[in-house]
Amino acid sequence: MHTETGMSGSIITFKGITPKIHPSVFICEGVKIIGDVEIGEDCSIWYNTVVRGDVNYIRIGKGTNIQDLSMLHVTKKYYPLTIGDNVVVGHSVTLHGATIHNNCLIGIGALVLDGSIIHSSSIVAAGAVIIEGFIVPERTLVAGVPAKVIRRLTDEDIERINTISRNYKDYVQEYRLYSNLNYKNV
Repeated sequence: MHTETGMSGSIITFKGITPKIHPSVFICEGVKIIGDVEIGEDCSIWYNTVVRGDVNYIRIGKGTNIQDLSMLHVTKKYYPLTIGDNVVVGHSVTLHGATIHNNCLIGIGALVLDGSIIHSSSIVAAGAVIIEGFIVPERTLVAGVPAKVIRRLTDEDIERINTISRNYKDYVQEYRLYSNLNYKNV
């Protein structure tokens, strides 16, 4: 038995390129981060997520959380993956060769495909499929298969994104505190 320290994932060099990860990043057991990947300050990457920058690059801004079982990948020569600051990526999300701007929420099980752009302060609903090249306007909710614009976001919707982002930063602190307490009590 052991506790999660946030330093449990696998960081894998590919073709001589090792991921660049800020020391504050929390990486859970089972996570694989491969190749040309950069992850900014205060991010968290949760259990069994794959961040695969093998044939193009992946950039993740500050304060973003990538939740359990998510898959982040790219398309050779054409589509890197760029994720902004304070983005919430829900459980089992697939992000492939897309651009996600700051302060977005990508709901559980969503698929965001090559060349799509999610502009700032937007929500992609759980289970939505963002098809190749689709552009989500700023402060917009999209949902469906394929996703369509549903409505403009309210200030309450934006606060919901901010709350989830803060919650994940708090979870990291709880894990770190518990890990330290447990270590000291052994």
